[in-house]
Amino acid sequence: MSQTTGLTTISEEDIARHRSVAQAMVTRVVVLTPQDGGSKTALAGTHRRFVSTVSTSGLRSTREIELARTIQAVRGEDPMLSIPQHTLLFRTRRGIAVALAVAELFARQTDLESLQSRNAGAPLQGPDAERFKRLLSASAYVAVFTLAAYILQTVDGETEPVNDTEEPDFQFDTPQDALKSLLAGLDEAIAGAPDEVSMTARARALARVAIEGLLSRRARFEAMSAFAQSHLRLEADNFTLDGFDVAPGQRRKPLVMSFKKPNEIIGNHLAKHQAMRLSRMVMAYDFDRQLNPFVELGGFLFTFIGDGAPGTGKTILIQMLAGMINDYCEVAGYPFHYENFGVDQISSYQGKSGQNCKAFVDNVLNPRAIGFGTIDDIDQVAAKRSDDRASAGQQEVTAVLMESFAGASTVVRGNCSFGMFSNYPENVDDALRQRAGARWLVDGPQSLDDYIDIFALLAGKNHSIPLGSHELYASQEIKQAVARSYDGHDRPQEEGLLSVWERFEKQHGKVKTIADIGAYLHQIKLAEPRFTGRAIKNITDAIKMRAMDIDLPDEWFETAGAFMHKAYDEKLAMISELRKPFTIEMVLQEINRYADSEFRYTDRSDATAVEEIIRRERQRERAIRDIETMKRDGRWQS
Repeated sequence: MSQTTGLTTISEEDIARHRSVAQAMVTRVVVLTPQDGGSKTALAGTHRRFVSTVSTSGLRSTREIELARTIQAVRGEDPMLSIPQHTLLFRTRRGIAVALAVAELFARQTDLESLQSRNAGAPLQGPDAERFKRLLSASAYVAVFTLAAYILQTVDGETEPVNDTEEPDFQFDTPQDALKSLLAGLDEAIAGAPDEVSMTARARALARVAIEGLLSRRARFEAMSAFAQSHLRLEADNFTLDGFDVAPGQRRKPLVMSFKKPNEIIGNHLAKHQAMRLSRMVMAYDFDRQLNPFVELGGFLFTFIGDGAPGTGKTILIQMLAGMINDYCEVAGYPFHYENFGVDQISSYQGKSGQNCKAFVDNVLNPRAIGFGTIDDIDQVAAKRSDDRASAGQQEVTAVLMESFAGASTVVRGNCSFGMFSNYPENVDDALRQRAGARWLVDGPQSLDDYIDIFALLAGKNHSIPLGSHELYASQEIKQAVARSYDGHDRPQEEGLLSVWERFEKQHGKVKTIADIGAYLHQIKLAEPRFTGRAIKNITDAIKMRAMDIDLPDEWFETAGAFMHKAYDEKLAMISELRKPFTIEMVLQEINRYADSEFRYTDRSDATAVEEIIRRERQRERAIRDIETMKRDGRWQS
């Protein structure tokens, strides 16, 4: 095991020294368990158990743990272990050996090793004895955290059960005691599993619960800073331990997706343009500094929302952006994590939906990888807080996303981006929607040329139909198409905003100064109350992005050393040279683009509400007619 930044190395020999101890522990260990004061046997004729009136909460009893036998019992009819059974048993044994080796490394990084030597000669006294006890507990914490992380990363599983897995009863006297307590929790979790899939899921759930519990206890232990700065990797097992930055998640698997190229997308010029910019922008991230120059210079797109009618190209846009980032990561040798959060992760169990969403966000935010997270159909996944018909799970997801995207603890490093997509963005909670830093209107093909191009693209070449008088794909040339799209926002497009624009120009004339811009924004606020300070921030971020709307040269991304592997300061200087100032035209275009979307959402929401009122009124009138008919026929009984 070697650290990725050239720190201390743990060899296979260090791990192998603990193999016999690890083998003994998975075979049979004796652990102390707390007594709960309840009898194991039900009282005769009842389903209740006897509870003593004498408190036994401080007492403990011994229990034998035979993990290998418990795993064997999952398929008791077959004396030979299946592959999942063998994997769990082998990974647990090797994880124990790795954990003990890491605990030894911790002892060398602190005073624990020298204190152990002195204590072996003669028992320590006074402050030294106290410090020895505290450091030994800290090494126990490090060992059990390592084992839980190892199991979670190296034991693959597609699902985890609902949140009914109990946290282990941790003992931090010595590293071996801590590992025994986790083994006892693991044994209890998988006991009685109906099959290997459930067994694996329970084991992973136990490891995740253990990590969460350990992280909540971290402040109780001293000398944790040395371990927190450790970056350990065991190549043979594809196991990485990066201190406490992020609770280790599921082992990364190769991304399987049908990637699309930019030339396979017709229309959606602005959205496609910004997606191409974002794919290169995120690759400027510096893993040593854990910061992206675009965050420092301004214009990094952390969150965005794409809206459009069904069939306009939201899915293909996701495939294009993920594919471009994946290709660049392969050139640079960077890990890339793509994940989608969908309706299938909304659970009927209280709190589980929020846990799933938090795990999704943490996986994408992992500062050790380039990340891209999407929430498709966000109007179904995250509910409006005022919607009484929404499930508790949807409300939990809304709360988690709001805190994660722009909460007090949100840190934007520039290694990842989140995209929310919806056919009905007006149904998304206002506060969550305003946390989207950019609005991508995914409107699909629009012009005559677009429809000719898309049919020619999708029809393929297995025909002899002549093209006619048309220059194929000429109108899709990205610079010209984007320029046309931006020019379209020189004036507002939505009727509500257009009336504000015309009223402002009639009173104040053309917008020329910062004071004029502020007055225009204020008039928009008066017409649309949801146009808040956060909207102004999103607009200024979009303006900065326009200033950073630069063509990073293709050759920067053809080899890793040309740009992506350069030091942070070099990247910052290279990007700064390409930056350009923004103009009043850019400012007005971005204000109109953003405000247009707010007015569009309001109009849609109002139209939906009006349609609902009309539908209810029609139902009421029909009910009145039916009642009158029933009264005439004598069938009405009040």
